[in-house]
Amino acid sequence: MSTNDILHELIALSRHLGNPANDYVILAEGNTAARADEETFWVKASGVALQGIEAGGFVRLRFAPVLAMLDGPDLSDEQIRQTLSAARTDPEASAHPSVETVLHALALNLPGVRFVGHTHPTAINALTCSLGFEAALNGRLFPDEIVVCGPAPAVVPYTDPGLPLARKVREAIADHLQGHGEPPKVILMQNHGLIALGRTAQEVENITAMAVKTARVLLGTAAFGGPHFLSAQAVQRIHTRPDELYRRAKL
Repeated sequence: MSTNDILHELIALSRHLGNPANDYVILAEGNTAARADEETFWVKASGVALQGIEAGGFVRLRFAPVLAMLDGPDLSDEQIRQTLSAARTDPEASAHPSVETVLHALALNLPGVRFVGHTHPTAINALTCSLGFEAALNGRLFPDEIVVCGPAPAVVPYTDPGLPLARKVREAIADHLQGHGEPPKVILMQNHGLIALGRTAQEVENITAMAVKTARVLLGTAAFGGPHFLSAQAVQRIHTRPDELYRRAKL
């Protein structure tokens, strides 16, 4: 796939996530990103709405200086802005990268991840902003959730957006890799929102839609005594069944 094709898919993904009918974001909420090649990636520009976004709504950056921020010193807001601006492949570009650019660069360097969608769906935020946030993530509820979203989400406590959040997300991903042997498909951030990680733009759309359905189902169980989570054995069985692996690939 050419870099232009990747950008076109990123635009289509972003417009889908920004469609008001989906209730994933409003105004300029959320952001998206895609790997352009081995050394660069696109990320949504700050202040640009996903709905109706055009190619000019994205900024192309080099991975190396952005990822270096993860292990560098703490930076002020202005230092972060300057570092991200300097990482642009076109120094004359006027658009400024999203505050979550470091997080996107981190995600795009996970195995099998080429597209990232970060949204704030109302149903997801009802969950992430609740007192019962962590308890609500104690298991999986139904097979298709496992097929599309994996055996478990990575969970991140509330952290200041930007570089501090990217570092917390890195810790959560490391914990998920240790516990499950694979990167997460879903990251849930307390009092913040959802990140969907996919090999393709379509996978990011699928993961986002299924994560929102899961949140709605979870909210609905409150009217009937609370959630009945599947056992760990049942989750692993669904996650590794040959027929479900085939269906996941077809999706």
